[in-house]
Amino acid sequence: MKRHVLITGASIAGPALAWWLDRHGMAVTVVERAPSFRDGGQNIDVRGAGRKVVQRMGLEDAIRQRTTHEEAIAFVDERNNVRARIGAEQFRGNGPVAELEILRGELARLLLDHSRGSAEYLFGDRIAALRDRGDKVEVRFERGDEREYDLVIVAEGIGSSTRAMQFGDEVKRVPLDLYIAYFAMPRGENDGNVSRWFNAPGGRSVFLRPDNLGTTRAALSLQEKPRGYEKLSQDEQKALLKERFADAGWETPRVLAALDEAKDFYFESIGQVKMPRWSRGRVALVGDAAYCASPVSGMGTSLALVGAYVLAGELARSDDHARAFAAYERIMRPYVDQAQDVPKAGPRIAQPQTRTGIALQQAALSLATRPVFSWIAGRLLSPPADKIDLPDYGKSAPIAPSAG
Repeated sequence: MKRHVLITGASIAGPALAWWLDRHGMAVTVVERAPSFRDGGQNIDVRGAGRKVVQRMGLEDAIRQRTTHEEAIAFVDERNNVRARIGAEQFRGNGPVAELEILRGELARLLLDHSRGSAEYLFGDRIAALRDRGDKVEVRFERGDEREYDLVIVAEGIGSSTRAMQFGDEVKRVPLDLYIAYFAMPRGENDGNVSRWFNAPGGRSVFLRPDNLGTTRAALSLQEKPRGYEKLSQDEQKALLKERFADAGWETPRVLAALDEAKDFYFESIGQVKMPRWSRGRVALVGDAAYCASPVSGMGTSLALVGAYVLAGELARSDDHARAFAAYERIMRPYVDQAQDVPKAGPRIAQPQTRTGIALQQAALSLATRPVFSWIAGRLLSPPADKIDLPDYGKSAPIAPSAG
């Protein structure tokens, strides 16, 4: 009998999982609380094992056609002088700039379109209650519908509400003492295919990156211990950023001026999710809801794609969901542990508090790109995106979708 699976969350992991589950012969429903597809988002990279997964999905060419064309990251001073530069070609394409850089919204749309014909999507709804009765999971949706499923997979974000229903307070949130605000802004005369990173004293940084839509993606970062800023209203968060970055210099005034018109503004406290288990009964977790490694790890997309692939594959291998969930965790745990091995001092190194610290950071990055030091720097700056042997579950190499 065909399994019926409910996935909650339609960003990266959810649609990827929906596609693979359908390929393995399961009936899939995806519920997403947003009223419609959520576009926007910052630059993300598809690398290592994550790239192998999209190759097996037939999506690599479509992603390549939608890349941001980011060539390098330049670390600049107040006068826009380049103090260090890391190119996409360095560290074998596995450094801070990956070969396949794409906007989060662009990748999410590709995955959604790729899976829409094989999965039922319910936008503007969410799980209000669920009860695992052993043989099925009873689900009541916020809009009032009641259904039952063989399995429920939570593919939500770091603050997943559905995870709390099933796992309670088992989740451990590990803060990395960093706040980041993201938004798109008009492209300026100095913006091009090279991203620019500017540091100001006080643990502040401004990061401007190219996209393929004619705008520039901005990120404002504050290196501080948790202070609850993520709980403020959006207007309060923007006011906070204007106050804290008012004297930062460089091109920061134009970035702050763009805040008021930003329609895709997103502000978050950066941290990780650590769970003692990723399944309970007939409910399992995947992606950020299970093992968010944080944006500073460079591994979020790889974990989402690989986790979806492995979870679907193990469910296809076994009629016993408990055995499949255990195998999924056994395969993924070492990969996740490596991804989450982010030094707590990382944000302080990336956002130094003093001018001396900024000078030392830029000097170290400049040295890192020289041949004599590049092999050491490569180990430090390259995420462990390929540190997993992907099982072959079959059902891959489909006909690639149209890029239109």
